[in-house]
Amino acid sequence: MRGLKGKVALVTGGGGGIGTAICTRLAEEGCIVGVFDIDEEAAGETASVVTDAGGTAHAVACDITDYAAVTDAAASFEDRAGPIDILVNNAGWDRFINFLETEPGFWDQVIAINLRGPIHMHHAVLPGMAERRSGAVINVASDAGRVGSSGEAVYSACKGGLIAFTKTIAREMARSGVRANTVCPGPTETALFQSFLGEGPQGEKIHEALKRSIPLKRLGQPEDMPGAVAFLASDDAGFITGQTLSVSGGLTMAG
Repeated sequence: MRGLKGKVALVTGGGGGIGTAICTRLAEEGCIVGVFDIDEEAAGETASVVTDAGGTAHAVACDITDYAAVTDAAASFEDRAGPIDILVNNAGWDRFINFLETEPGFWDQVIAINLRGPIHMHHAVLPGMAERRSGAVINVASDAGRVGSSGEAVYSACKGGLIAFTKTIAREMARSGVRANTVCPGPTETALFQSFLGEGPQGEKIHEALKRSIPLKRLGQPEDMPGAVAFLASDDAGFITGQTLSVSGGLTMAG
């Protein structure tokens, strides 16, 4: 895709399934990738995958719920790689549990990771983009934030909030030449998703029911997501901002 070669991209949650796929794809497009993850070992493994394939990546251990840690990590990465051109907020976490069975401590954790974390990242990275009058932000939300999802009330609220936040940032940053868009995965087969389903017949039953509900008759794979992210980061999307794209096999069709 046009305009990605040589760009510096920061990807949060880069050590996970979708994160690794995004980092790998951006590196294939010629980006220098910062693999940010709270799990330093996982970040290093993704960075090794990228470098073994001939790309350039830096592993950065970072807890996105800690604002001071975020600003320090972003500055350290820029010292090594150069000014950040692309920010991908991909990190996320949840557990399937009915809202009335949850407690405030759980809400705080979900909100800290899925909403406050991306807000921290924006606040750390956007000033530099605004000064350079160039940049692209891609926030990985969820279709749960568009239509809701049983057992994910607070997570859905966070992802809906992230979609609205992205639209507002897109408006505020437009005059600075910075674009912001959202990608919303549907059900995707990751380690976290498998932990949601659980083991045994019940997990398999839910798995099959989800597949039947998706028009393309399969769950998403991590490799289904990076194309949308790379496109929105590229010059091919230079006139696209404030938009939300579902990558869900047709499960959600919103216009």
